[in-house]
Amino acid sequence: MKADVGVERVTLAEISEDLGVSLSTISKVLNGRSDVSASTRERIERVLHERGYVRRGGGRSEARADLIELVLHELDEIWSMEVIGGVEEAAKEHGLSVVLTVSGDRHAPDPDWIDGVIRRRPVGVVLVFSDLAPEHRERLRSRAIPFVIVDPAGDPTPEVPSVGSANWSGGLAATRHLIELGHRRVATITGPEDMMCSLARVDGYRSAMNSAGLPIDPAWIRFGDFHVTGGRNHASELLALPADERPTAIFAGSDLQALGVMDAARAAGLAVPGDLSIVGYDDVPISRWVTPPLTTVHQPLRRMGEEAARLVIRLATEADAARGGGAAGERNASTPRMDLATSLVVRESTAPPPTTV
Repeated sequence: MKADVGVERVTLAEISEDLGVSLSTISKVLNGRSDVSASTRERIERVLHERGYVRRGGGRSEARADLIELVLHELDEIWSMEVIGGVEEAAKEHGLSVVLTVSGDRHAPDPDWIDGVIRRRPVGVVLVFSDLAPEHRERLRSRAIPFVIVDPAGDPTPEVPSVGSANWSGGLAATRHLIELGHRRVATITGPEDMMCSLARVDGYRSAMNSAGLPIDPAWIRFGDFHVTGGRNHASELLALPADERPTAIFAGSDLQALGVMDAARAAGLAVPGDLSIVGYDDVPISRWVTPPLTTVHQPLRRMGEEAARLVIRLATEADAARGGGAAGERNASTPRMDLATSLVVRESTAPPPTTV
């Protein structure tokens, strides 16, 4: 504890005097200790924010653990492993380890996560989908712990670094491929309606349909959950329509949802791609091995994880340099935002529509 207090002795002494609390209490708050009352913690955090306090001095070994914290709201065996592998690869390049935390929902980690990450003191934090509440961003900033969001669920504010992919272009390419094969009744099952990537993919779908002069039945646009069951349930409803009304092709907003669509097609007695063409999204490894192999949009998940980890390491290095220069609370002038390209991968789950349609 003493080393932490000494880093900013003058500033912390002033805060201690203003608040009438001990330096050790302020140090406990800075280090995420739980043995401080909520009201006292709130007062100290508020003054730290108002004063623009940022921990400075020392090198990484003094202030941080040699790890990157990767935060997800859920783990699935396919999608998550691609991102995790990318973060681990970049961390290894810099002699760092990765600690994996599953917390909260797709919008934010659980509220008590912030105390744990402050105690762990990682080099930086990579969050998948999740954003952070402004007060949590400020607490990380005051401890000089940078963070980056992978594929933000919402539209992050300008000061939030993020790594995403070209979701609109991916949705456009997937739908355009089906139209070029001759399909006119094309449906889409995207992800949750409150996620930016879901909306961008369905916007790409709409753009392709509108550009081709094709009508869009509102019932053909479905918001799922990116999981197999979501694809299966929505596809079952679409495929139960009369033969002259049901879609001849479905663009699924994830490969897992595409697998659910395949399952629904089999249950309905429809052949893929003879009766129904299917395009997925992500290009996870299983998409190559299903029968038939899945046409999909390649989203560079592994590289997204790599770039996010490299970015958070770079931000930590820049923060160290700024603190070494003595500018407490100094921020980087520009916030890095990166969108990686997507590409269509054509396999065997798409073909021209049946001639009887």
